[in-house]
Amino acid sequence: MHVQQRIVPFLSYVDQAEAAASFYTALIPDSHVDKTTMNPSNGSVLTVEFTLGGIQFVALNAGVEWKFTEAFSLSVACETQAEIDRLWSALTEGGREVQCGWLTDRYGMSWQIVPAQMMHFVSDPDPQRVQRVMQAMFQMVKLDLAALQAAYDG
Repeated sequence: MHVQQRIVPFLSYVDQAEAAASFYTALIPDSHVDKTTMNPSNGSVLTVEFTLGGIQFVALNAGVEWKFTEAFSLSVACETQAEIDRLWSALTEGGREVQCGWLTDRYGMSWQIVPAQMMHFVSDPDPQRVQRVMQAMFQMVKLDLAALQAAYDG
């Protein structure tokens, strides 16, 4: 048997695995639901295997209310402000905004919606550039690519 991805994140829900997987795959390019497995004891959805941005996940209806925390988040590198805005709007609907590009969606999952350039900005060898970007980011809830770029440029 060929393993496509050795490590697969499992996301556990009480009973919303199918809804969460469908929601996430509708938002992120290169995403789709791959397989749904039914619970043989009652016919409800047990697991949903899905690909999100090219990465395999499994959503599990565990029947137990385990909580997601900010200790695990999904980070999406966005090429444009329009993409940041689109994802931010969809993911915060029924969820909540946090700070510095972080949010929690309606299912309790934490996300970081960030410009694709962010790692470049914060790993620049010029500490003053990095400081300016960090200071600008600390003032934001949803990240503003133009403002971060302006801070980087000085």
